[in-house]
Amino acid sequence: MDEREVLKEKFKSAIASAVKVISEKFDVEIKFGNNNDTKKNSLNLPELINLKSIQDFTNLRAFADSAALKMKYTNEKIYLKNEPGGATAKSLYAIAEKIRYEKIGSNSLIGVRNNITQCYENKFKNKKLSEIKTESDVPITEAFELYLRSHFFNIKQNETKKKILSYWKDSFDKNLKKKINELNKNLNDQNKFSNLIVELIEGLEFEDIDKNEKNESSKEKSSSNEDKNEEKQLNDSEENKENETELSAIDSDSESIKENEDSDKRESTEKIADKDLSKNLKHSFKQKYKVFTNEYDEIKEAEDLEKEEEISRLRKNLDQQLVGLQNVIAKLANKLQRQLMAKQNRSWEFDLEEGVLDSSKLSRIIIDPFNPQSFKMEKKTDFKDTLVTLLIDNSGSMRGRPISVAAICADILSRTLERCSVKVEILGFTTKNWKGGKSREKWNLNNKPINPGRLNDLRHIIYKSADTLWRQSKKNLGLMLKEGLLKENIDGEALLWSFKRLAKRREERKILMIISDGAPVDDSTLSVNSGDYLEKHLKQTVKWIEENSNIEILAIGIGHDVTRYYKKAIKITDVQELGDVMVNQLTDLFSSNKTIH
Repeated sequence: MDEREVLKEKFKSAIASAVKVISEKFDVEIKFGNNNDTKKNSLNLPELINLKSIQDFTNLRAFADSAALKMKYTNEKIYLKNEPGGATAKSLYAIAEKIRYEKIGSNSLIGVRNNITQCYENKFKNKKLSEIKTESDVPITEAFELYLRSHFFNIKQNETKKKILSYWKDSFDKNLKKKINELNKNLNDQNKFSNLIVELIEGLEFEDIDKNEKNESSKEKSSSNEDKNEEKQLNDSEENKENETELSAIDSDSESIKENEDSDKRESTEKIADKDLSKNLKHSFKQKYKVFTNEYDEIKEAEDLEKEEEISRLRKNLDQQLVGLQNVIAKLANKLQRQLMAKQNRSWEFDLEEGVLDSSKLSRIIIDPFNPQSFKMEKKTDFKDTLVTLLIDNSGSMRGRPISVAAICADILSRTLERCSVKVEILGFTTKNWKGGKSREKWNLNNKPINPGRLNDLRHIIYKSADTLWRQSKKNLGLMLKEGLLKENIDGEALLWSFKRLAKRREERKILMIISDGAPVDDSTLSVNSGDYLEKHLKQTVKWIEENSNIEILAIGIGHDVTRYYKKAIKITDVQELGDVMVNQLTDLFSSNKTIH
């Protein structure tokens, strides 16, 4: 194989690797060229021979990145269930879904975001303002995509783009503008996002052709028209022309892709562990853990689960209970704060050319005002680049005093750590229903297959995200006191969820503290699987995380010994001890740079 072919194969390998890592589908088959393979587990990309410029290569990378994100974030059943009628409506719906999954991926991967944004900008490079004379020159699909991308990707406006939008702006502002924030808030909820988009499309005024399409829509058929246009754009060049320009483009762009991949890896080293997790669980666990259906699972912001007035009432209830414990826990919290602040205040660099004026060098400055080394700067301390996640069991057995104390401790710790520049995330886990909910109903309708695996509807709750200030989310913690919220606990999947959230973060040090009152229990699941089904999954999940990541895990068992699951675990017999133990454990961790495993 000559050097030219070697370069092409390297480039193909880089593209294929990126697709597999981004999509988390390591067995997907990547093919290049004009083949009509429509197998479920394959992806067709244009042949490299047709790419003649750096712009073509950028478009290919964006096309591959977008396809990978679609595989990861689009549920085909939800897509087809909500798809509207009419050819134009379908196209608008497809464009919105494409923007949704590209935005999710772009939020965590800078290289992907750059490729996708540059590819979209490439479409306007040869478009002239003089070509846009009337409304008929601007399809609603083109204006619709530009409007949404301008909001979600901060696309810069020029005269051509402004002219494109001008014919549709009033209609879009009337129907879309007020819903942008709601769409952005529901990016990770495909079903809700899709329903919002369909409502918005119905409010737009445009003529549509309602085609009676056959129900032969496969996953490939639901791809957006934009996907097809991009692929056509990539294949428009003449075939079989290989010159030195092409070779240099392949060479330089191969290096560029490698840099992008390296950059993405540097952004979050835990990302690799996150992506490998499902694969490793599948192959290394003795027990193959199954989920009968995740169709009814949900991840909810706490404020979306109840009306604001009710959340405020529950918060007042929590504050009343806080009075009796505040003095004890506040003393412990102050101990932790003193530990952190002391570490912070001792760390300075001196004799610098810029920074904060060093008062001890005043005599030097008077004698020699132009002496440059009269400044100091605070060093970046380890704990400042730290994230602590509190994962709280929201099962029925935590009802009453245990959940109240857990909420109070989470509240005070969050406030204390925030003062010391340590980010805190507070999560909860339970199920939506008793006795299996809609998952079990579906199982019954499917003739009750044996050993179905997990058989209930998960509810994972975000009380406070890592980037939200305590004062903005403190009211949410009262929701833990809501009657009827606490149901079953499926700890293994909750742990995986919180681990993946942590793994995507950029902080150098990550601590995961689990607060639980016993073993995972879900009657619906355990009644049709082995009695230790959920417990085995928890053990295997903890073991994998402890051995394959640098996330520090510690668990606190309320009234139950959880050392059989976690290497670093503490049992407390009285819930009143919870605040003391949480603060002391975190203080010990911050006093040492040692990791737990």
